[in-house]
Amino acid sequence: MNTTPPRAEHPAPPDKMTVAGLDLHYGAFHALKQVSMHVALRHITALIGPSGCGKSTLLRTLNRMNDLIPGVRVAGQITLDGTDIYAPGTDVCALRTRVGMVFQRPNPFPLSVRDNVTFGLRVAGGRNRRDLDAIVERSLRAAWLWDNLKDRLQAPALELPLDQQQRLCVARLLAIEPEVILMDEPCSALDPIATAKIEELMLELKRAYTIVIVTHNMQQAARISDFTGYMLLGDMVEFGVTPTVFTSPHDPRTQDYISGRYG
Repeated sequence: MNTTPPRAEHPAPPDKMTVAGLDLHYGAFHALKQVSMHVALRHITALIGPSGCGKSTLLRTLNRMNDLIPGVRVAGQITLDGTDIYAPGTDVCALRTRVGMVFQRPNPFPLSVRDNVTFGLRVAGGRNRRDLDAIVERSLRAAWLWDNLKDRLQAPALELPLDQQQRLCVARLLAIEPEVILMDEPCSALDPIATAKIEELMLELKRAYTIVIVTHNMQQAARISDFTGYMLLGDMVEFGVTPTVFTSPHDPRTQDYISGRYG
């Protein structure tokens, strides 16, 4: 069986990650079936498909979050800069520093804004106050929060509006300097105005980071992503440049989903 990940149309940017012939089982349930794709460096890749199709499961394989679920079995290969992240001896903590995740609902810690941003750094240790202050400012600026919160760094994070909470979670991730940002439906709990702010943030962040997003919102995928993968029942049905997937899909199942006839 050919497990070479399908390539989108040229010109193709360099790969940051690749997925080749990936199978994942939850016990007896076959959740991902020979999935292959490329994740382009400093681009946004969107995963779309109906509920239960495997897109969030696939996202979590990219930093091995599924390892935390009992009974999970993974076969195939996922590489980060050419190195297999499932190879024996892989430092999973280091991997999750390089490939971080933002979850569906904002999940700031019940701490101050500042302590949220510095949490991961303080756990790792070795940073002085001046370094931490500089990282807080840099991370909040990158998440478009500095102007709003620079005088409220000691304010409880849980009192922020939801979109600011989600951007704070992004800032907390940026503080540990990841290379890849995984986003699992980051706008599902937000209203349209807040969603637009997060989308603008993602478009800005891709200048420096590689982003993979799971979304149920096809319009969002069309607006912000460079590449799109359509998943159905654990299969990667189609993967390509976003405008092509949405306007000239190769598989009729993709066309059915995009047009609303399925899912």
